[in-house]
Amino acid sequence: MTRSFRIFLLFILISLCGVSVYAQKYGIYKKTLDNGLDVIVINNPAVPLVTVEIDVKNGAYTESPEYDGLSHLYEHMFFKANSKIPNQEAYMERLRELGAIWNGTTSEERVNYFITAPVDSLKECVQFMYDAVTSPLFLKDELVKERPVVTGEYDRNEANPYFHLNREVSKRVWWKYYSRKNVIGDRDVILSTTPEKMKTIQHRYYIPNNSALLLAGDITPEKGFDLAEKIFSKWKRGPNPFDEYKVPEHPPIPENEVVVVKKPVNAVTMQCVWQGPSVGKDPKSTYAADVLSFILGQETSKFHKDLVESGLAYGVSFSYYTLNHTGPITLFAQTSIDKFDACQKAVFDELKKMTDPDYFTDEQLENAKTILATNEQYSRERASQFVHTVGFWWAVAGLDYYLNYIDNLKKVTREDIKNYLEKYVVDKPHVLGVLVSPDQAEKVDLILNIKEGEIKDDTKN
Repeated sequence: MTRSFRIFLLFILISLCGVSVYAQKYGIYKKTLDNGLDVIVINNPAVPLVTVEIDVKNGAYTESPEYDGLSHLYEHMFFKANSKIPNQEAYMERLRELGAIWNGTTSEERVNYFITAPVDSLKECVQFMYDAVTSPLFLKDELVKERPVVTGEYDRNEANPYFHLNREVSKRVWWKYYSRKNVIGDRDVILSTTPEKMKTIQHRYYIPNNSALLLAGDITPEKGFDLAEKIFSKWKRGPNPFDEYKVPEHPPIPENEVVVVKKPVNAVTMQCVWQGPSVGKDPKSTYAADVLSFILGQETSKFHKDLVESGLAYGVSFSYYTLNHTGPITLFAQTSIDKFDACQKAVFDELKKMTDPDYFTDEQLENAKTILATNEQYSRERASQFVHTVGFWWAVAGLDYYLNYIDNLKKVTREDIKNYLEKYVVDKPHVLGVLVSPDQAEKVDLILNIKEGEIKDDTKN
C-alpha cells in the first residue's frame, strides 16, 4: 500500500467518523466528543515526544472584582493534589516518573496546562491530565502555601516601573471592567480566597464543553481520538457558563486622558493605548492591524525614520493584541526629557500621516504579508510550541480564524489598513501614559498642560 493511498484512507476514515479535518493544511485533526470536549491532534512525528495540553476558556475576562486574579491562582493550584494524587510532592514525583516537563499559563481569554514527555508515556500522561482537570482537591494547606507564590509574582512585577505605567493606563482604558483585563489580579483577593471560590471556578468553567484537549507530536489522529474517547468521555458536560455569566462589553474610552507615573527612571516613556477590534466582531481589521504593525516595526518604515532616525526617540513601536473582547492598540515611544515635547507632538502628527496613500510603499505592503506568512509557517515546526499557538486561537478566535489566517492576511489592501486606522486610531479617544522620574515630572506636567490635581501620582502606591 503506497503512502498516498494510506493518507487517502485515513482522510476517508476520519471524515466518516464525523471529524472536522484540517490535515490538508497543517496536519491538524479535530473531533468533538459527545460531552462537548474538543479534541485536537497535531501530527508531527519528527521526534518521539508528545505534548498533552488542556485549554480552558477562562482567564481575566471571566473575573468580576471579587474574583480578580483567581484564574491565575487556579493555574497554580492545578499542579496540586487531586483524587488520584494526595499532595503536590506526589504530583511532582509522578511527573518525574513520566519523564515530563510541565507548565501552565494564564492570559486574558485562555488558561492552559501542558506536559511534554516521551511518546511511551502518552497514555499515562493523558490519564494524568484527566485526573488533574476533573478532580482537584484544593486542599486548604496547599492553597495557603501557594498564595505567597502568586503574590511573589506580583512583587516582582511591582519592582518594574513599566508595570506601574501599564497598570495606570489600563485602569483608564478598561475603566468600567478593569478586573476583566487584569491577568495578574488583585493582591487582597488572592490572599483572601478560599477553597470554595476555587471550586466555584472549577464547576463554572472547567467543564468539557468549555475546554479542549490537544495532543501534539508523535501521535496519529486515530490514536489520539481513541485515547480521548476512552479517558475523557466520562467527564460530565455542564451548562454553558457564558449563558449565565455573560462577559460585559467594555464601554468606549469617554475622552482623551493623560496619566503621569513617577518612578526612578532615566528616560521618559510614553504609552498610548486605544481600544481596538474584537476579533469575533471585526476580524478583517485584525488582519490589517497585523500587517500595519509589521510595516511600522521595520527600520525602513517612515514611522521609524521620522521618530527614531530623526533623533526624537530612542525607540518606538506600534502593535495590536488580538482578543475576542476588545484588543488593545498600543504605541510606545521612549525619549529624553529635553526632547519629550517635540517627540510627543511628532508621535501624534505621525498617526495622522498613516492614512496618507504614500505613507508606505506597495513593496512594503507585500513584503509584510509575505514575511508574516513565512514566520507563521516556521512557527509550526516544533510541535511542543505550536500546540500552544493552536490552543490560544481555539480559545480566543476559533480554529477557523487561525487556519485561514495566512489566506486572509494575503488579502489585506491599503484601503483595509486605512479603514482600520480611521475606525480605531485616528482622532479616537485614547489614554496617554507617561513614565518619568519624580525630579523631571514637573517639566512633563508643563509640557502636557496638566494642572495640579489632574495627575495620577503613582509614587505613593
